[in-house]
Amino acid sequence: MIKRKIKELIEEAIKELFGEIGELVFEIEKPKKEIYGDYATNVALVLKNKLNFSPMEIANKLASKLKEKTPIFSQIDVVNPGFINFWISPQYYIENLKKILELKDEYGKIDLGKGKKVLIEFVSANPTGPLHIGHGRGAAYGDSLARVLNFTGYKVTKEYYINDKGTQMDILGESVYLRAKELSGENIQFPEDYYKGKYIYDIAKEVLNLYPDLIFMEKEKAIKVCKELAIKLILEDIKRDLENFGVFYDNWYSESSLYENSKVDKVLNILKEKGLIYEKEGALWFKATLFGDEKDRVLIRSNGEATYFTGDIAYHYEKFMERNFDIAINIWGADHHGYISRLKAALQAFGIDQERLKILLIQMVNLIESGEKKSMSTREGEFLELKELVKEVGVDATRFIFLSRSADSPLDFDLELAKKQSQENPVYYVQYAHARICSIFEKAKESGINEISWKNVDFKKINEKEEIELLKKFEEFQEVIESASQSLAPYKITYYLLELAKQFHEYYSKYRILTEDLSLTYARLGLCLACKIILKNGLELLGVSAPKKM
Repeated sequence: MIKRKIKELIEEAIKELFGEIGELVFEIEKPKKEIYGDYATNVALVLKNKLNFSPMEIANKLASKLKEKTPIFSQIDVVNPGFINFWISPQYYIENLKKILELKDEYGKIDLGKGKKVLIEFVSANPTGPLHIGHGRGAAYGDSLARVLNFTGYKVTKEYYINDKGTQMDILGESVYLRAKELSGENIQFPEDYYKGKYIYDIAKEVLNLYPDLIFMEKEKAIKVCKELAIKLILEDIKRDLENFGVFYDNWYSESSLYENSKVDKVLNILKEKGLIYEKEGALWFKATLFGDEKDRVLIRSNGEATYFTGDIAYHYEKFMERNFDIAINIWGADHHGYISRLKAALQAFGIDQERLKILLIQMVNLIESGEKKSMSTREGEFLELKELVKEVGVDATRFIFLSRSADSPLDFDLELAKKQSQENPVYYVQYAHARICSIFEKAKESGINEISWKNVDFKKINEKEEIELLKKFEEFQEVIESASQSLAPYKITYYLLELAKQFHEYYSKYRILTEDLSLTYARLGLCLACKIILKNGLELLGVSAPKKM
């Protein structure tokens, strides 16, 4: 990557000119105006506090040394008050083009992770109803992030945590039970805070089909039957929807198993031994304030029931201390923000570095239909299911749009836009660039160009301004992948692909690829193929297809 290369060259030049000067933090950025070069650095301004020279003197010394060291710069200038501006030689970008054509699917890979084990837990929706579009955004984000981390050298495991214990499960069971009684002819007063929606009726019908005598059972047993079948059917539906969305998990982890396998008892005993639990008003409390939380937290209620937090402590202890993950990433809905400090407090109580837990909060999705925002409520049964959205606009459009914004930004999902087969639709715009290049190669075959030995192509024929700009954009792909991995932000790839597609479409509309000059044709076909490779690699990291025809 060129920015890293420039940084290494500057550090070498500093050492040769001024010796060891200790830690130094400086910037290498793209100037806002082309007249100031491809890259610029403020290193001389930073060095003025360490050396007995003015920034301009330091900048001139460094510029002279860098001109001697490498041919990758076509020009180096120094400007007041001490900035150094660099112009990169086109040959550097041509060498990178050759690398793309050689590496193909491997282009963009970088070993940042060094094989570190990462667990990404995402979606993990309570099995109380079908997945809605908000869950879909978390699914797209988590799956794409897993792809990016795998691509950058991490060993990733994807996990779905099944919240199959607690009050919400009891309410689900009773909701189904009451609907079953209603379907059996009873007049029912349905509580406002119970789960509504057609799916509850569907489950109730299935329960009655399997257990015709349900309403004659003891109430507690009947509700247990309803709850167990509801969880099973809803989880099957969730798994099917996710797989149809291109999301496949390595593990489905049950909250109930933490209690069945005594993992909760284990962490409670450890906390007791550490003196971090006390009793108050008949309940057991964790001394969370010792670790920066705003208040102590209840672990076992006065009625003997464990809180949700207790299971979560055991689950995260198991992630780090038993399964030995180096990093755990949780992707949660934004409404879980207040939960972060207590969970990190629990990790510290076990001596686990809280920085090993990364929590990404996914902001809400606003569904826009006919220019108006639709209101949604899971418990009221008023929401658009993920499966319905995918059926209406397709997997590719859904995933691409979900990944078009940072996780911490609310997202407006415009149904009409997502369905358009035009350049207004962002995923269509990017996919069309890939399909257009495939079409170019089909036309090349028709004109008798089949196999090209890229090593023998004269890529110096690529010298138009738009061609050089495309070459520069290709080189940026590696930097974008690194940034997306380090900041856990796959949306950066989406932005990049849109910019790349725009540059390619503009280039294609201005220049002929298949020309009478065969050597120029070969060079331009190489340029197109490199663009196709990057588009495909980027789309695959988003979980979006790269069609050959559209």
